[in-house]
Amino acid sequence: MSKSWFLVAYDIRDPVRLRKIAALMKGYGTRMQYSVFRCFLNEREVEKLRWEAAKIMLGEDDLQIIGLCRACVSRVKNRSGNDAWPDDPVTFEII
Repeated sequence: MSKSWFLVAYDIRDPVRLRKIAALMKGYGTRMQYSVFRCFLNEREVEKLRWEAAKIMLGEDDLQIIGLCRACVSRVKNRSGNDAWPDDPVTFEII
């Protein structure tokens, strides 16, 4: 399964659930803003993320997972000066 970039944003109404979702997201990607992460995932990992988040969230909460093509990623601009998202970020697997 090939991986690609996803932009994940959430709006959680309860502080306890917000902390749980933030902790969950740290295991999947890099924080860009308070409730926005960039994640390099395959489709199976996206479904796992959705499933784990659904166990925490309620109907009043929102989660957006936006897939980004290579052209979209190349056009991302970041004010901090670090514009580029690597094509293949360094990853590791614990066995």
